[in-house]
Amino acid sequence: MPTVDILNTENKKVGALALNDVFTGTVKENLFYETVKMQLASRRSGTASTKTRAYVSGGGVKPWKQKGTGRARAGSIRSPLWRHGGTVFGPHPRDYSYSVPKKVWRGALISGLALKVKDGRLKVLDNISLTEPKTKGIMAILKKINSNRGLIVIDGANPTLGLAARNLKDFKLLDVNAINVFDLLKYDDLIITKLAMEKLERNLLR
Repeated sequence: MPTVDILNTENKKVGALALNDVFTGTVKENLFYETVKMQLASRRSGTASTKTRAYVSGGGVKPWKQKGTGRARAGSIRSPLWRHGGTVFGPHPRDYSYSVPKKVWRGALISGLALKVKDGRLKVLDNISLTEPKTKGIMAILKKINSNRGLIVIDGANPTLGLAARNLKDFKLLDVNAINVFDLLKYDDLIITKLAMEKLERNLLR
């Protein structure tokens, strides 16, 4: 069974963590596509809207008589053929969200974790704690573990760490229960605490 080093905030090895077989399996890139597409679709606001001829302002009276003017027949100034007329087949508010099967979501997440292990981008820390919510504090830790862009995953709420990390442009802090495929692929490193890693393994083996 493969292992990964457990580091402290000084980038020194303090132990080792045995990885379950799910983290060393085949990386199924097709599951990445299906899952990320679903996540991005669910983020769409779906508020785009256009007015049909029923909602465009303007009189319902016929603009001129049917015959004798030499002009084309017209029944309403709200016609889509006219300037300021209604829009045909335009977008209307809708819900773009949908879901993929649980097995697909789980498989994509496992493949994402396996990819981080394969590329040597998994960094397990024994703990991440700060005495005060200062961005320079978390930056000092990230610099010592040689990470320039990463997803930080912890177990449980940590207001101090949350305040310190919220201004970081190249890092994102997540609770282990909120880990997702899009963020896993977006950031180079996966920086996760030992407790969060153990909880993640239990969640994936249910």
